[in-house]
Amino acid sequence: MTETLKLGVIGVGYLGKYHAQKYAAMDNVSLVGVADVDRQTAQKVAETTHCTPFADYKELIDQVDALSVVVPTSLHHLVALDCLAGSRDILIEKPMTTTLAEADELIARADESGRIIQVGHIERYNPAIVAMRNYLTRPRYIESQRTHIFTNRGTDVDVVLDLMIHDIDIILSIVDSELVSLYPMGMTVVTNHTDIANVQLVFANGCRANVTVSRIAENPVRSLRIFQPESAITVDYGSKEIRVIERDKISVGNDLKDDDYLEFCFRDHDALEAELTDFVKNVRNRTKPAASGREGRRALAIALEIMEKIQESEDRSQEGKK
Repeated sequence: MTETLKLGVIGVGYLGKYHAQKYAAMDNVSLVGVADVDRQTAQKVAETTHCTPFADYKELIDQVDALSVVVPTSLHHLVALDCLAGSRDILIEKPMTTTLAEADELIARADESGRIIQVGHIERYNPAIVAMRNYLTRPRYIESQRTHIFTNRGTDVDVVLDLMIHDIDIILSIVDSELVSLYPMGMTVVTNHTDIANVQLVFANGCRANVTVSRIAENPVRSLRIFQPESAITVDYGSKEIRVIERDKISVGNDLKDDDYLEFCFRDHDALEAELTDFVKNVRNRTKPAASGREGRRALAIALEIMEKIQESEDRSQEGKK
C-alpha cells in the first residue's frame, strides 16, 4: 500500500483554495492544513476541506511532507525559503520569485537539501498543450496571444510576470534552441505596471515567436499557433482544443475541407488537478519536475529582461518629452 503523503497549502485566497480542494480529494494524500494571514479565510477553507487552519505558516511546515506556496509573488522567496529550511518539497506558483537572485538562492538551497522545487506553470498541463507535443517537429514561427478582461487580481505585478510568463515557458519548452535576442514593447494603461505587452523572440535555429498579452481586453483570448515545415498547429487554451493541418493536405487551387484537419478537444481534463497530481508523484518518486526551479528561473530571466527593456523605452520616451 502506498504511504499517505501529508500536504499543506500556504496562502488560500483565489487560487490557493483550489490547491487545497484538489489535495483533499486525492487518494493516499492527507491535506493536513492550510495557512493564511487572514484567519477567517484559512478557517473557511479548512472547514470545506476538513483540515486544520493555521495563521502562522511556519507551524504548518513542521507537520507535512510537502507544500503548495500560493502567496503573493512578493512573498514567494521568503515563504519558500522557510519551507526549504524545514526540508520540505514545494510547488511554488509562477512567477517563481521577483528577482533572479531570489530564484538562485531557492535553487541552491533545494540542491543542498535534496528538496524538490516545482514551479506552477500550469499551462504545461493543459491537455491541448500535452496533445500538441505529439505533432511538434521543427517549429519555425510561433504566434501567441493571451488577453484577459480587467480584474484587480494579479495587478500587483507587471502583465509580463502575471500573464506573459505562461507563454514564455511554453515556447521555451517547445523550441530546442537558445534564445539570442528579444524585441519588446509595452505600455501602462490602468495600473502602475505594464498592462499591454508584445515581444518578438528570436532563437539561434531561426525560429521566431511573436507574443502578445493584455489584461485590459474586451474579450478573453488564449491561443497558440505553431508553423513548421510539415504542418501548422492551433491551440485554444481555454476550450482545450487543438487543430492540426498537415502540409500534404494542402494543395494550390483547392479549399481546405473540415476532414482535412485533425481536431481534438479535451474539455473534461483538469489542468490544475494534473499539475498537483504530478507534484505528488514527483515527491513520492523523488523525480525532477518538468517545470523545476531551473525552468522557472529561465522563464523568469526572460520575463525580467522584457520588463527592463520596456522600462528603458518608457524612460527614453519621458526624457524626449522634457
